[in-house]
Amino acid sequence: MAEYELGMALREAYNNAKRNEIAMSVHLFGIEHGEEILANHYNIQEIARISGIGQSYGVEVSKGVKLSRFVELKKNQL
Repeated sequence: MAEYELGMALREAYNNAKRNEIAMSVHLFGIEHGEEILANHYNIQEIARISGIGQSYGVEVSKGVKLSRFVELKKNQL
């Protein structure tokens, strides 16, 4: 995926999250796409900007990306 597509996927994750689970959903996005973001040296702040949800969520995506090195998502939980 390109940064634009990741931004749209982040927007979708944000919009589909329950109100009290938005930050968690953004973290999960970072975990799910962390390997791709790191491998392609994508700018996380740019992905957040493209998503339209607010650049401040770039910090939350970054947390998920960092966690992606240590955790694996359960597929039935996505």
